[in-house]
Amino acid sequence: MAAMNETEISRAILNAYHAKLSSVIVSDVLIVGAGPAGMTAGCFLARAGAKVAVLEKRLAPGGGIWGGGMGLSEVVVQDDAVGLLDAFGVRHAPASAGLHTADAVELASALAVRAIQAGAVLLNLLTVEDVSVHAGRVTGLVVNRTMISGALHVDPIVLSAGAVIDTTGHEAVVVECLRKRGLLTGAGVPERLGEGPMDAAGGEAFVVDNVREVFPGLWLAGMSVSAVLGGPRMGPIFGGMLLSGRRVAEQVAAALAGPGKAGG
Repeated sequence: MAAMNETEISRAILNAYHAKLSSVIVSDVLIVGAGPAGMTAGCFLARAGAKVAVLEKRLAPGGGIWGGGMGLSEVVVQDDAVGLLDAFGVRHAPASAGLHTADAVELASALAVRAIQAGAVLLNLLTVEDVSVHAGRVTGLVVNRTMISGALHVDPIVLSAGAVIDTTGHEAVVVECLRKRGLLTGAGVPERLGEGPMDAAGGEAFVVDNVREVFPGLWLAGMSVSAVLGGPRMGPIFGGMLLSGRRVAEQVAAALAGPGKAGG
């Protein structure tokens, strides 16, 4: 085995990571939350040619996929979303009444691999502390290392983009940054964050049908849709998350390509 120098290993990590981070200081799209909706959106947008960064506060991407239901590592997907499993190369098996099961670990892993291979940059252990707003439009995100944020008095940095997508699930982190400052008044958003009681079919439809730009420059997808707009929760069925991610990618891609372009 060739001789290895520990400092050169460290230098390789530093150089590669900082090149990656520097490449997305200015992006077309910033996606917050590397769960199923966020990674699906990132994959489709990157495939369409957008410069995309997906930010995840935890060590591992995948959001709620890993635990399946009650810690049992299987997820359920309905007929409407099986085509997306096939597109991502995820194996599945028929269950009953138009439902299919997939291995939770395989799905989470495949989404991450497909998004990165499509060209999206996935930055883990990054937390969103605030948003940048200029001329009444979200133009970027104020981010810090997860281990630093809230623990040490260390200033964050800013990433900018033409569009931001909140796929942070129940917490709706980016939306909350606007809400606490009263910037969503009159935007048709309920005053309080929180989804309704369990209704799997209703929840799955809600997170797809209500994907939208909730504030100029800021879109909602995935469970953030239910959390912000009061839709039902749906438990360990994930087809709606995938479909919601694809729909927001379509909306954002159209906005970026439209007259004046997003952020222009």
